[in-house]
Amino acid sequence: MSHKLKIGELKEVYLTDENIWRIFSIVLSSKSVKSSTYKYALIKALIENLYQINEEFELTYDQLAYSFTKIYWNLIVHHNLLHQNRGKTARVVSIIKEEQTKNSIPSEMVFDKVPDTLQVKLVRKIKTTMKENVYGALYGDTRESFYAFDHNKEVLRLNPAVHIFMLNYQRLIVNLTNYHMAAMIEQLNDVPSINYLLGKVESIAKRSSLKPFEKILLSYFQAECFYCGKKLTDSNRETHVDHFIPWSFVQSDHIWNLVLACNKCNSSKSDKLPTRSYLEYIIDRNKALRDKKEDSTIHILMNNYQSKKIIMLYDYSIKNGFDSIWVPK
Repeated sequence: MSHKLKIGELKEVYLTDENIWRIFSIVLSSKSVKSSTYKYALIKALIENLYQINEEFELTYDQLAYSFTKIYWNLIVHHNLLHQNRGKTARVVSIIKEEQTKNSIPSEMVFDKVPDTLQVKLVRKIKTTMKENVYGALYGDTRESFYAFDHNKEVLRLNPAVHIFMLNYQRLIVNLTNYHMAAMIEQLNDVPSINYLLGKVESIAKRSSLKPFEKILLSYFQAECFYCGKKLTDSNRETHVDHFIPWSFVQSDHIWNLVLACNKCNSSKSDKLPTRSYLEYIIDRNKALRDKKEDSTIHILMNNYQSKKIIMLYDYSIKNGFDSIWVPK
């Protein structure tokens, strides 16, 4: 059985978009055996980390387990959706509920507010569960052609063709995955409707506060709006942290995609792309961040960043329908 595999090699490197769509359709359909929501969560974790891969198209198990843990923490603890499996309780639910009870964590606490030591502990435990039940299962469903994995090296390597496909159709894949995951959760839990669930599934990856990033950016750069240049230094200023490429497309919070903005610019920009000329500015800003090599936090946050990635992200967001361009007034 594929979910018991410890190593999975790519069986086919070249795939057309038609081949990949066909496989995705099967994975999301009833033809794929889904005893839990794990496969959907892994797809969401892969999407959240699409721009974090290295030059070998690799993602670490730690990267994926962090996203996976965050998804389930916010479903299980924050939204009380305890049934994620057909039959016995899913292992990921047991792990999270046990740690929540042991550490007296209130149900309203979202994952990014959980103490770092507990986050690390949870990610480590859930990484083990993913090795046992997740990587091999989706690997088998995708006909061993979407990714390779190695439990010893703790690395997943995406098929380059699949990586490009996921970038090209990211928004559609996200919407399809969210819908089918919400439909399964609705079947497993006593909830009003899929409409109630979709909003929760869509937002489970979103960080509740970007304050830590605001502090870092203010410590290295002038307190002014990235877009209009307005000073953010008066006593009653409202400093916002904005996703340069909208969060609804990126589905993750990376400091290299975050900028300081005034209230007016942040509100009017909303879910739009800034005009392309700002790409040069954020590339220069990120170069300045990368040069802070003595700061270990910055070094970790900028891991695997390259200027071509944010250019690629900008271009792929337009391909995915984010073609309403915003210019500050």
